[in-house]
Amino acid sequence: MDNYSQLIERISRSSNLETEEIERKVEAKKAKLSGLISKEGAAQIVAAELGINFDQERMKISELVDGMKRANVIGKVIKLNPVREFNKNNKQGKVASFTLADETSNIRVALWDTNHIALVEKGEIKENSIVEISSGYIRNSELHLSSFADIKPSKEKIGKVVTERVLAEKKLKDVQAGQNLKTRAFIVNAFEPRYFEVNPETGKKFTEEDKNNGLQPKKRALLNITIDDGTETMRSVIFGDEIKKLGLIDEEIFSIEKYNEKKPSLLGEEKFFTGQIRTNTFSNTNELTIQGIEDVNPEELVKELEAKA
Repeated sequence: MDNYSQLIERISRSSNLETEEIERKVEAKKAKLSGLISKEGAAQIVAAELGINFDQERMKISELVDGMKRANVIGKVIKLNPVREFNKNNKQGKVASFTLADETSNIRVALWDTNHIALVEKGEIKENSIVEISSGYIRNSELHLSSFADIKPSKEKIGKVVTERVLAEKKLKDVQAGQNLKTRAFIVNAFEPRYFEVNPETGKKFTEEDKNNGLQPKKRALLNITIDDGTETMRSVIFGDEIKKLGLIDEEIFSIEKYNEKKPSLLGEEKFFTGQIRTNTFSNTNELTIQGIEDVNPEELVKELEAKA
């Protein structure tokens, strides 16, 4: 059951209305707003109109949906990232992040408040910590904590948690920014690779400082393709060695001439693509950042169809 379905179930339980009636209200709300809002967002509006307030209610991670302003959860920190400093618009700051998990799912959590970040720096929040979060907000399927939110260690016990990445089982026409996705689709277009240089030790963008330190840049490539799963086409981007999983070798990746000779064989190929949906800020459309590519096994597909029959 995806998070939208779970949200509908929760609204149904709280309102004593059938899920079918809730979904009709959601569709009516979307139509009234000319489809400018997601079904998850419409469901939240319907819930508010029914007098259901999630602001003080603790939810499971799998029930969180984009747009929530007062998300309350408890979970285990299963991966803690180093505190990172940034400089944006001449403003310096820090951000801490970790992956939080419960028995239903997991989610990336970003801390922006210095008091919250201090809990990580002092080791009060570390891997395997149980933490309780109040009044976070959900954006691009991530849980963000501003100064209005609260986070604190908890003594509650949590059993087995979901540690693997959770993939949405949706068609391209139904996906939203921030979702992790695995889809079976055809390559219908492929563009010429673009090249950039990275630090050979860190994999990050090669800088003048790297050059002054005597390092030699490593050439990397990215490839844009368009995929089609039968419901919609979507522009997608592949980085680094994942490109080789399309059957390309280095010579064909880093030579435009060799690539163009190989390109016709890519078109029409069907693969499983895994990655994250992001919004292209220039075109304001969804794109798939591909993080994994697998061949389609016809025998496995037959078994899946038989299982569903």
